[in-house]
Amino acid sequence: MCGIVGVVSNAPVNQLIYDSLLLLQHRGQDAAGIVTQQDRKFFMHKAKGMVKDVFRTRNMRALLGNSGLGQVRYPTAGNAFSEEEAQPFYVNAPFGIVLVHNGNLTNAKALKAELFNLDHRHINTESDSEVLLNVLAHEIEVATRGLPLLPQELFSAVARVHRRIKGSYAVICHIAGHGLLAFRDPYGIRPLCIGKGADGTHMVASESVVLEGTSHQFVRDVQPGEAVFIALDGTVHAQQCADKPQLMPCIFEFVYLARPDSVMDGISVYQARLNLGETLAKRVVSTVPPNEIDVVIPIPESSRPSAAQLAQLLGLPYREGFVKNRYVGRTFIMPGQGVRKKSVRQKLNVIASEFKGRNVLLVDDSIVRGTTSKEIVQMARDAGARKVYMASAAPPVRFPNVYGIDMPTSSELVAHNRTVEQVRELIGCDALIYQDVEGMKKAVGSLSKNLAGFDASCFDGVYVTGDISSDDIARLNENRVGAEEGQEDTSRLALPNHAD
Repeated sequence: MCGIVGVVSNAPVNQLIYDSLLLLQHRGQDAAGIVTQQDRKFFMHKAKGMVKDVFRTRNMRALLGNSGLGQVRYPTAGNAFSEEEAQPFYVNAPFGIVLVHNGNLTNAKALKAELFNLDHRHINTESDSEVLLNVLAHEIEVATRGLPLLPQELFSAVARVHRRIKGSYAVICHIAGHGLLAFRDPYGIRPLCIGKGADGTHMVASESVVLEGTSHQFVRDVQPGEAVFIALDGTVHAQQCADKPQLMPCIFEFVYLARPDSVMDGISVYQARLNLGETLAKRVVSTVPPNEIDVVIPIPESSRPSAAQLAQLLGLPYREGFVKNRYVGRTFIMPGQGVRKKSVRQKLNVIASEFKGRNVLLVDDSIVRGTTSKEIVQMARDAGARKVYMASAAPPVRFPNVYGIDMPTSSELVAHNRTVEQVRELIGCDALIYQDVEGMKKAVGSLSKNLAGFDASCFDGVYVTGDISSDDIARLNENRVGAEEGQEDTSRLALPNHAD
């Protein structure tokens, strides 16, 4: 999961890209980077850390030009601690190309061998984004050999890229002296949308909130398999480049990843979470009689819409029982399980009066490892709760994700090969209520008529690209980002039952 943005304007874009990355900070907090272009020269700055820490005044002043792109990184493959793997990535031929990527290639290992043996290109990092850039660069070179760079040649190159690479990818690249090229994988697993400013500025970004937050008008989503080329004069060209595109976005975007004020593929993320709360309410009633629940309390932030809707439908009080310390890093960024456990109590504090002597229903967006849930249940008990019930707006996470969310291996997933009762015992709550998979798909899918389905692989084990086997998952897990030295837990993501 990363956040990407690209801009073509008739005015300097450094501040606009910086502001856009701040609006995408929730999608990645490991590293940030910006590249701009002036007179066919790229100016780049990237480093590990949050946007506000990576870019200082001197860095911003050095980012010259009226076009460029940026990324906030949340690593799912390669080396999480390497500055070299911060994006954008650059190759000098053909033309000079810089690229940012959100997603995960599932055949990166095979592609790396092809690039070396057949395309004669060198990959210097473990990042699949560098692989993607070099595949694209090779195909553009083949398409334009002896020819000027025209949109049709770019679209032909993207079509060949679609045939070569597998997995999820939303991509924005800048071709020196020509413009921005953006494209999305044939299933539209990762989001990408287009906007335009009153001054003629064109923007491509991961989420619509970036457009609205920078006073740009949302134009449309980039379609699955589609490529969009925005020339430096502002001319926009677009073409479908995939053979059999289908819109099957990652449903976890709507459950947790995206900001609630975004609209993705025509679906309001906030409304999707309200709908999840409505269907979850029906599940709660079948498990715990509402008269045995005194109060509904969300585990901030992503679960709030679902919890509020659930409370309203059940006629129960909705209260804030946890206060978030916004100056502590996100729990799932913590690289080691020991660090993660400690950070839960640093990040969340209870309002004891909302728990004391009450039967509380805690509502979370999802439960992945269960470690954070267990800690929060204990916090509620320590605050004096009589009974603690836990409800998850998402179904049990039973399978690894291979499309750009660093889910743990199957053995690390609390629901893998366990019944709901066994998970309840591990978490320590008095009752555990999960959303069901079909209910989740219906709750979100009812908001759009254009969907062919969802990638819900972490819930149902169905990988929409059709190329994933158990051996592939084992191999991909080998490339997961590592923990700091001395930490046993190698996952970067606890997909936390906590605040966004």
